[in-house]
Amino acid sequence: MRLSLVTGFVMLVLKMGAYLLTGSAAILGDAAESVVHVAAVIFATYSLWLASQPADEDHRYGHSKISFFSAGVEGGLIVLAAVFIIYESVRRWIAGAEVANLSSGVWITVLTIVINGVLGWYLLRTGRGGNSLILVSNGKHVLTDCWTSLGALVGLGLMHLTGQAWWDPVCGLLMAGNILVSGYDLLRQSVIGLMDHADPAVTLVLDQTLARETAKHGVTFHALRHRNSGHVHYVDVHFLFPDDISLREAHRTATEIESAVQHSVDHQVQITTHLECVGDHDELHPDDRLP
Repeated sequence: MRLSLVTGFVMLVLKMGAYLLTGSAAILGDAAESVVHVAAVIFATYSLWLASQPADEDHRYGHSKISFFSAGVEGGLIVLAAVFIIYESVRRWIAGAEVANLSSGVWITVLTIVINGVLGWYLLRTGRGGNSLILVSNGKHVLTDCWTSLGALVGLGLMHLTGQAWWDPVCGLLMAGNILVSGYDLLRQSVIGLMDHADPAVTLVLDQTLARETAKHGVTFHALRHRNSGHVHYVDVHFLFPDDISLREAHRTATEIESAVQHSVDHQVQITTHLECVGDHDELHPDDRLP
């Protein structure tokens, strides 16, 4: 994240320099996206630090859900940048502004594309390897910045080939549409995480693992619930045991099943189980309507 922050400031300086040289609407939009990116990285850096803090008296489940909030902030800022790019592109298209110093602007833009492309790939690889939504979100934002720069480069190239200045704002509008999609995707991930949406793929894996493991031990399960908190996946489930089983044996069996569940999902799992007996389950839990 520190590398991303330093690179973000460098990109902002380069892009503002390219805009001052050329007056290009596409490059201005690219620079505006970099302003947003720097602000987002500052918040994401804080979020990554907070998510790594252990559980405390006020946050018994830890702080990892900040990653979803961070993704939402980053997505919202991307959308705001897209709106600004749309406004500026339309304004310059109507005004008919010309672009100067094309060659200098092109070379600076190529440099920013290369740097952001490498950084975005590195952030995505690191984030996915460590199951960090904050790093993945930041990597996607960096790659969005890269695509924005590429759009600006295409606009400048078309202007150079055709001599038509309107290619510049048109490419600015196309870039805005592209980054709107990226911003929406991050906002969607944020809402899904904050609302504890159950991933169907994870549900299937948990169902299959629990069915297989409980069948081995002659027990059944129900009331399966799970949610992703960012770094940890929390799972709750009820086990139904025969009436004559001892507490020691039931606990040992439940622990073995829990271990299998923890190894079935590709990220950290914390599972909580509730042990019940078949004979008096309906009497003790008459309102238990969970599947």
